[in-house]
Amino acid sequence: MKSQIEKRLADLKAEHEAGQKMLAELDAKRTGLVQTMLRIEGAMQVLQELLPADEATNATVTNLPHAAR
Repeated sequence: MKSQIEKRLADLKAEHEAGQKMLAELDAKRTGLVQTMLRIEGAMQVLQELLPADEATNATVTNLPHAAR
């Protein structure tokens, strides 16, 4: 009986250790994914800020022939 309990305890400890390792790996992946998403959001913001500036520039350039008349 004692040996069965000891074996079960050892099995549970091994499962717990494997779970802790898996959790650490998932935490690392989550951190990496969060960083990637932040970089993507930053790039999206820059591009969104460039759109109105680009449209304003195009409007000015497009209006130049009309302004020259």
